[in-house]
Amino acid sequence: MAKYSKKAGDKVERAMHEEKAGTLKSGRSGKKVTSRKQAIAIGLSEARKEGAKVPAKKSAGAPAKKTSGRTAAKKSSPKKSSK
Repeated sequence: MAKYSKKAGDKVERAMHEEKAGTLKSGRSGKKVTSRKQAIAIGLSEARKEGAKVPAKKSAGAPAKKTSGRTAAKKSSPKKSSK
């Protein structure tokens, strides 16, 4: 499981309290945050900016990379010619 620093936990906790109170605002637009997930993301983002130990963000649209040992074996075998 991913490891988060104490500072990261504190930032997320503060963001969650603000979201619940209705005072947490989103970045550029300044709109009120209503989602718990968004509040967590804001807390982690703030922690990252301050240099807290937070795992790297997952890339948004990229599918998970699959690795298999069999693909290398298939590529190395020569093709047989049929006569």
